[in-house]
Amino acid sequence: MAKKFTLVTGGAGLIGSQIIEDLNHNGNTDILVVDHLGTTDKWKNLQRNFFTDYYEKDQFESFLDSGHPLLSEISEIYHLGACSATTEKDATYLIQNNFHYTKKIAELAIAKNIPFLYASSAATYGEGEFGYDDKAPIENLKPLNMYGYSKHLFDLYAKKTKIADKLIGLKYFNVFGYGEAHKGEMRSLVLKGYEQIRDTGKLKLFKSYKPEYKDGEQKRDFLYVKDASKISIYLLSERKYGLYNVGRGMAETWNDLAIALFKAMNAQIQIEYVEMPETLKGKYQYYTCADMTKLTSVGYPFGFTNLQDSIREYVRLLELEAK
Repeated sequence: MAKKFTLVTGGAGLIGSQIIEDLNHNGNTDILVVDHLGTTDKWKNLQRNFFTDYYEKDQFESFLDSGHPLLSEISEIYHLGACSATTEKDATYLIQNNFHYTKKIAELAIAKNIPFLYASSAATYGEGEFGYDDKAPIENLKPLNMYGYSKHLFDLYAKKTKIADKLIGLKYFNVFGYGEAHKGEMRSLVLKGYEQIRDTGKLKLFKSYKPEYKDGEQKRDFLYVKDASKISIYLLSERKYGLYNVGRGMAETWNDLAIALFKAMNAQIQIEYVEMPETLKGKYQYYTCADMTKLTSVGYPFGFTNLQDSIREYVRLLELEAK
């Protein structure tokens, strides 16, 4: 029997590289990785993992277009590859990269009955005016930026074409952890803050422009990348199809995150509140919190790492890397 492979697109990214690491720990090295390395240091995430072959995104897209024989060797798909920059202004690029490319891979999965998991995003919820419930209808959601809309488009497409119940879509919330250094301005505040505290002794947070939120009290559902990976692997391996939130179901403030970071670095707490760029003010989410009852209802058994422990471990890994 021909060998079968797990396909991981975005496999050099934050979540993708963690999934490959965890698959390796589970004994799976029969993995095909797809990504776009460009001029970043993303390639460093490939070094820590074991896999069979690597393909650039455009090369793999040509395989999809031509019906390459390699496609028949794929047994499951983690499709995490996307432009994840919430500030990206090239809507044409986002549509092509995040929507049409996802459609192509989904069509392969449906045609060949390959279990398929793809990354949606919590950005699809917009300001949260309709809540953060993954069991609610998605048609009324209004993302605040083009990135969120490009992800929302595929969620809508899957529902309209009635393939949604044959796929696993994951609305990842604020994921952070080791392996994100290549992301530039899209790095988490944990990594940006670590670098700020290391270099200056203090951390900058955005001021609030809503009276109901004090400076630094804007809230997010922060999720450690190791938990994001565990949830992803569980849902695909157990074939739990559907659209799921992937968070912790707990909203914590930027101040909470900052204090945990200062403590992990054994540094004195010094927070400076700064003006938010004008381009962000109308697109800024003041509160996100995932409703996690759907994931719980399908038997996810592993729980979640709290923010303090996550940051402490992440800081330790960063310090080890710096030695």
